[in-house]
This record gives sequence, C-alpha cells and structure tokens, in this order.
Amino acid sequence: MKKRSIILSTDPGIDDAVAIALALFSEELDVKLICPIFGNVSLANTKANTEKLMTLYKKTPKIVTGSSRPLLREAIDASEIHGESGMDGYDFPEATIFSDHSRTAVQAMHEVVSQEEQTTLVGIGPLTDIALFLHLYPEDLAKIDQIVVMGGSLGRGNYGVLSEFNFAADPEAAKMVFDSGVPIQVAPLEVGDQAKIMPEVTEKLRGFGEIGEMIYQLFTKYRSGSFEAGLNMYDALAIALILKPEMFELVSTRVEIETTAALTYGASLIDLNNYLELPANAEVAINVDAEKFEQWFVESFAKIK
Repeated sequence: MKKRSIILSTDPGIDDAVAIALALFSEELDVKLICPIFGNVSLANTKANTEKLMTLYKKTPKIVTGSSRPLLREAIDASEIHGESGMDGYDFPEATIFSDHSRTAVQAMHEVVSQEEQTTLVGIGPLTDIALFLHLYPEDLAKIDQIVVMGGSLGRGNYGVLSEFNFAADPEAAKMVFDSGVPIQVAPLEVGDQAKIMPEVTEKLRGFGEIGEMIYQLFTKYRSGSFEAGLNMYDALAIALILKPEMFELVSTRVEIETTAALTYGASLIDLNNYLELPANAEVAINVDAEKFEQWFVESFAKIK
C-alpha cells in the first residue's frame, strides 16, 4: 500500500504531541516534513518541543521552522492551557534531532510538494506558513491533495467570543487558505469537545511504553477539559479525518473568516444554512462518533509500544 504523503504545520502543545505521534506511527501516512510554528507557545518553544518529540519518538522527518508571528497582528499564545514550555509535565530526554535552518518552512513545503505526486497539508496551529506557501507557490496548488485543519468553531469561540484560537492567531492567513480553492476539511472546536479522552483511557496509555507514559504525564498538566471529566482532543481530529473519515459527519459548506479588527476578529463563519449564498469551499465536520474515536485512539497508541 502506497503511503499518503503529508506535511504537518504544528505548534506543540500537548494535543499536538498526540497528533504528531498518531501521524508518525500510522502505517498509512508518510510524514515528509514537520514545520513548527508560533501558536500555543513561542516559536522557540514549539521548535524545541518538536525536536524533543522526534528524539523520543525516534523518528527523523525533516523539521524546518516556520513563522514566529502572524502576517499582520501581534502574536498570541495559549500557555495557560499547555504550560509555559508548551509541554510541561514530562522530563524529556535531551534532543538529538534538530531543525534545519538552511531554508524557510515555506521553501521546504514547496520542495516536498513539487517532488511528490500528491501531498496533504495538515494545519494544527495557526495557518500562517500554509497561507504563505499557497501565496508564493501557486504552481503547486494542483499537487495538493487537500488541506486538513483543526480550527474554527460552529458557534462560540475559545479565544474570543466567536473566535477559535488557531484562526484567531492569524485570521488573515486563515482567510487566504479558505480562499485558495484547494479542497479543505475542517475539524472545528465543538467536534474536539465531543472527542474527549476519559480518565480510564488516559490510565491505559501508561501501559503503552515510554510514549504512552509521556502522553499520560502531559495529560495530567493539560488544561483543556479536565483530567476527571475528560480531556478535549482537538488536533488529533485532523489526523482522524485523514485516516478515519467515516467517524465524522461532514457537511460541504462555505467558511468565511472575519478579518475586520473589531469584536469578531478571527471568527469563522461556517455557513451551515447558506445565508451567504456562496459556493462551498470546505467540508466541515459537525459531529464525531466519540466511541469510535476513543477506540481508534487507544488502538493507535497500543500499536506504538
């Protein structure tokens, strides 16, 4: 079976660490490139966290650092959710795998996409680098199978009243991505709220070797949801969308990003009722089968040990 080539733009982050593991250890995916970007914490931290994760995972995809700030606005972060470093709670081995600084993430994306038949771009942080890549290399668009993102919300936000963090971090970049014409699949905030990892599942992870123990320890510090009532799995949904689309209820619809710097800046208008009367530009997950997601999650990590 030919593996599906993917590029990960990520801002580790605890749930990013989970999503990266699910992608790297999948028998169906070939992670060609990982591009740490600002987001949950600063670029210096997301880069260091990516290097620590690759060292622990014993995987050597290309790592090329991305943007340290959004296109126009000042950078925001989510250190109150992920801890100051982004991955507080586990004593990682010293990194022996490092980022390549000889090129930009956007140049590295172009190199991979131009060499592959088809590539899937996965955005589980701010979409700055993916937007810049689409803007600078329009000749590559035909070789992008799809863009899969975790971001946006069907209703209320988790950063602003109506804005979800990843899109709020760089609204202009998100708008560029949704205006690109490339096929897009989206896992919004509410679907991550459905895909909870309950305490008994978290306990099972401890039996899955060093990586399971690492995820368990990070989960004890993760502040999205609660350890007792269930932790919200956001970024892992992007990997699940690629590998297990049948777990989701998907709707083809229009997604517009609000870029006016006012009260709704960064909000995603997911037009499920066709108020805008504009053609669909994305497939949006509106539900996930939480039981099947949990089963897939456990089975995936059980294979890693």
